[in-house]
Amino acid sequence: MDTQVKQIAELLKVLANESRLLIFCGLMEHPMTVSEIAKCVPDISLPALSQHLNLLKAHGILDCVKSGLNVTYSIADRRVDEVINTLKKYYCN
Repeated sequence: MDTQVKQIAELLKVLANESRLLIFCGLMEHPMTVSEIAKCVPDISLPALSQHLNLLKAHGILDCVKSGLNVTYSIADRRVDEVINTLKKYYCN
């Protein structure tokens, strides 16, 4: 039980960020390129967005596919969909 509680706490720490929540709100609709994701997160620099995406990817929450110059991100951990769906009715526009 301790391991499961630690995993849940770690996931919630990663999700508990306004920019990352906005990233998920966009990605729940469909996979997106970095430039498309940037439109979902107002007032964020591309380096900051890249750091958020890398953190989410490192935790196995996002997956990405590179095609030429474009990198398309999608949600890899479907359990996150359930968490975000619950939050979406209160948080996402």
